Amino acid sequence: MLTVVLMHSPFLGPSSMRPLADELASDGVAVLLVDLEMRINEAPVHQRLIGAFADALEDAGVGGTLVLVGHSGAGPLLPCFADALEMDVAGLVFLDSDLPTPGKAWRETVDPALVNQLKASVRDGRLPRWDRWFDSDPLKLVPAGLREEMRDEAPEVPWEFMKEQRPVVEWSGACGYVQLSSFYEDAAARAGELGWPVERLESHHLAAATSPSAVAAALKTVISKL
Repeated sequence: MLTVVLMHSPFLGPSSMRPLADELASDGVAVLLVDLEMRINEAPVHQRLIGAFADALEDAGVGGTLVLVGHSGAGPLLPCFADALEMDVAGLVFLDSDLPTPGKAWRETVDPALVNQLKASVRDGRLPRWDRWFDSDPLKLVPAGLREEMRDEAPEVPWEFMKEQRPVVEWSGACGYVQLSSFYEDAAARAGELGWPVERLESHHLAAATSPSAVAAALKTVISKL
């Protein structure tokens, strides 16, 4: 039996992926939405996050074969998540995210202007919630009820998380990519160059919350090609 395991961005909460999980389940797909809400203030943050993920799957009693799907900031950590499991992982799917950069910190992989902007906003070692990183509220695309739930869940992530080097874990198995927004065009193009199956939607970064049917269809197409 194949189970699709959904991981939300560490900068958001599980409600950002719940509409997609519900859509997949309604289509008869075995799906597990892992709650990765991170409220950890001690290093090593990555190792604590990865350990929490492995514990969550063990507690859920999932068996069979898994496909891991990581949205946004969870995407680059997919090989680490897979490596932490004793279960069979058939493939990884990157959902509007960067590709893995083992050994590099987040702040080494993004625009230095954004790094400086966010560093200036740190208070008591923590970043503001994700929706406050931008001049325009990104959650305005989400319907009101879900928008407030997502806003309430968004953690104030420790700045240490952005400075830590990502674990060096190699993954030689199957991978796929689903692009939701133009921001990740380069990552999707790179995935295509690597020979991965790629599906593109003309949507936005939070489409898993607002257009779950379209995202589920794209995700199932990619998974079928892994």
